[in-house]
Amino acid sequence: MTATTDTTLTRQLDEAKSQAFVDRFINRLNESALMLSISLGHRTGLFDVLGNLPPATSQRIAEVAGLNERYVREWLGAMVTGRIVDYNSDQQTYRLPPEHARWLTRDAAPECLAVTAQWFSVLGRVEDDIVDRFKQGGGVHYHCFHRFHEVMAAESSQTVVAALEDHILPLEPKLRSQLQRGIDVLEIGCGSGLALCRLATLFPQSRFNGYDLCDDAIAAARREAQRLELTNVRFEAFDVTGLTDEERYDLVCGFDVIHDQKAPATVLDNVYRALKRGGTMLFQDIAASSYLEKNIENPIGSFLYTISTMHCMTVSLAQGGEGLGTCWGEELAMKMFAEAGFTDVRMHKLPHDFMNNYYVAHK
Repeated sequence: MTATTDTTLTRQLDEAKSQAFVDRFINRLNESALMLSISLGHRTGLFDVLGNLPPATSQRIAEVAGLNERYVREWLGAMVTGRIVDYNSDQQTYRLPPEHARWLTRDAAPECLAVTAQWFSVLGRVEDDIVDRFKQGGGVHYHCFHRFHEVMAAESSQTVVAALEDHILPLEPKLRSQLQRGIDVLEIGCGSGLALCRLATLFPQSRFNGYDLCDDAIAAARREAQRLELTNVRFEAFDVTGLTDEERYDLVCGFDVIHDQKAPATVLDNVYRALKRGGTMLFQDIAASSYLEKNIENPIGSFLYTISTMHCMTVSLAQGGEGLGTCWGEELAMKMFAEAGFTDVRMHKLPHDFMNNYYVAHK
């Protein structure tokens, strides 16, 4: 077939390129299915059981896990064909190699990759709603996302909570000594409160407030504070676009939160106003560019834009917001921080966390 210039333009196919696409698609089909099975393995505790067992039959694995053998055996089929679990056909035994267990069991925290696999089932629950939004516009509200705060808390435990002492607080050299003496701290978008509860435990002389839009997240945060018997932390369901405090806080934190806001510029203005003179802003957000062409080589670029389409952008739009999206990017972030009044913003990348940037500034 040759290309023509008439109204029914045809084009030559690059057969090698076409076949390469099919091969990649089949590989992605398998890998996507594996993510669902990995989520199952995490939630049922099967990876943890396998990580502590010698080569074992499906019956033995099911007994130790307290699960139904037939389901366990079928799940193991996905793990074996996915090259995650080794299989001895003569003995009909299964083994999770330690090199894989090192990334999949709960003992692997804060580097348990299986935690992240849960996002696919969380997002799958709202696919019908998202399809409707493609047709009608608008967004999908937070309360439509089953298990969102639970999975987000698990992610936060690994990227933020586990790194607070050794990696994040040292980004501002004076911060630890200030917290030890006693200062006022606000976290916006605190979710289930794990980071703030960790800070409140480490620094009993300081006073901590946490705000989040969602009642269920605040309820979880309060339960965690009660479990730890903390008296220096308070959580409240509150829309921080309405924050009116002036020069009240020595430190304002926000972890993976600004791009979800309905009015991010307003929130940053409010944060600037709420900080005392000399106070510190400490934010974490996704490591991406504001320009699509610069994200093509991002190793998780497709994941980030999918998460954005099915959560970050849509929850902002659901509030009548701007819908910045997950990949609002560091260029726009720096611009918006400057417009809010911050003039000395420093962006950091941490070795343990390739997915995020950390921003530090003073008023």
